[in-house]
Amino acid sequence: MEFFKHWKKDLPAGLVVFLVAMPLCLGVALASEAPLMAGIIAGVIGGIVVTLTSGSALGVSGPAAGLVAIVLAAVADIGFEAFLTALVLAGLFQVALGYLRAGIIAYYFPASVIKGMLAGIGLIIILKQIPHALGYDKDFEGDLNFIQPDGETTFSAISEAMNLISPGAIVIFVVAIAILILWEMPFMKRRQVFQIIQGPLVAVVGGIIMQRLFHGGTMAVEGEHLVNLPIATSIPNFINQLNAPDFSAITSYQVWLIAGTLALVASLETLLCVEATDKLDPHKRITPTNRELKAQGLGNIVSGLVGGLPITQVIVRSSANIQSGGESRLSALFHGLLLLISVVLIPGVLNLIPYASLAAILVMVGYKLAKPAIFLEQYRRGWTAFLPFVVTIAVILLTDLLIGITVGMVVAIFFILVRHYRAPFFVHEETIGEVRHLTITLADDVSFLHKAGLSRALRNLPDYAKVTIDGRSARRIDDDVIDVLDDFLTTQKARHMEINLLGLDSESLQPLTDLPASVPSHAKAGYIPE
Repeated sequence: MEFFKHWKKDLPAGLVVFLVAMPLCLGVALASEAPLMAGIIAGVIGGIVVTLTSGSALGVSGPAAGLVAIVLAAVADIGFEAFLTALVLAGLFQVALGYLRAGIIAYYFPASVIKGMLAGIGLIIILKQIPHALGYDKDFEGDLNFIQPDGETTFSAISEAMNLISPGAIVIFVVAIAILILWEMPFMKRRQVFQIIQGPLVAVVGGIIMQRLFHGGTMAVEGEHLVNLPIATSIPNFINQLNAPDFSAITSYQVWLIAGTLALVASLETLLCVEATDKLDPHKRITPTNRELKAQGLGNIVSGLVGGLPITQVIVRSSANIQSGGESRLSALFHGLLLLISVVLIPGVLNLIPYASLAAILVMVGYKLAKPAIFLEQYRRGWTAFLPFVVTIAVILLTDLLIGITVGMVVAIFFILVRHYRAPFFVHEETIGEVRHLTITLADDVSFLHKAGLSRALRNLPDYAKVTIDGRSARRIDDDVIDVLDDFLTTQKARHMEINLLGLDSESLQPLTDLPASVPSHAKAGYIPE
């Protein structure tokens, strides 16, 4: 079957994603003050239900840290069971957005902002894992915000961790990092056995072994320093831990407001992640965004029905999937199955994993997202690419993902407006005898954004000049621009100009599209006579 074509790469990648996703699922549930099992359920549904219905080759879905504030406030206001009703409604809204083709929004995020988002998340992952590497595990896994729920910030948590260092955790972290770096070496990659046995798995197993060796000694790594997976003694016991929505709350306006908020924020985060994941995909496959919204909506409906948290596509897990060699949806599906199997069959074994081992895996993920080469590449593209890139990173580091993307978009749009202001037309000037001849060639699409630049150019034309306005390349001219041209023609007699129109109707000033386009090869874009 085509689905299992790349199983040799997908299964090891799915294992790595599982190791990354498990503590994140628990961390998001803990931060949301929801049952821990709700985080695992969301991870299972994201890995199985969403994966099977999505068109994303490498995207991985699960509970999202970006929705923690919404979930926390909602659970406090209306209770967890009523919140589940809101989640079901949110899923229905997302399905509707998919059918309304709202997924097209994903194609309007500038590349510089998306790359800034990836690099910013990479740096956040690294900074957030430093306390775990030092043995300070107060903050929940998956927190990407600058200000943490406990009042600490990203940097104050690191400072606090410096005062509470655990030698055992540091040793486990350093050994795990060494294993992961070793597995990246070319001579290791050439050996088939090391392609099957993944470095992250070896790092985790090594962490468990060291944790057991340190047990009871001065370097002990126990209690809050270990994964704390809910233990289900049997499948019926697991089922009994599930929560059902309270549909009697469906008449509450708060439920509908929360549902709408969840649907919008979850959809936006998913579309951002889809765009970022597609850019990381070595094969450059394009995810059908409308189908993705429908899949996420279905996932949230199921998650709400069985007591899970809201689901989005998540860049941390998706990037871990790509960096681990995932090739198809099988890797995401396998990670979901592993989550389900582990919580039912082997929670005791997983609860021996030190957070320091998982911190090493996430640090490597973060480094690959924010390598120095990425910064250098954006710098070489010029300030119009580099400034939105670094602004997005800075704001994400100091606030959160959505605010960072919003500010980065504003900066990118500013540069777009500047470019439109400078080059809505081409100007060519030559002097014949004592008369200055100027040709203004309008671009293909002259919009209201060009109004200011064109008005300034016409205002600065010299008196007594011969001016040709060439609209043969134009296909559409906004009414605002026509008003500017009309005002110029009205005043040209007072300036003793001779005006010639090419390809423009003399009455309406609209382009005559049946004339051949002609743009002088020597015309200089953006040149405005002063």
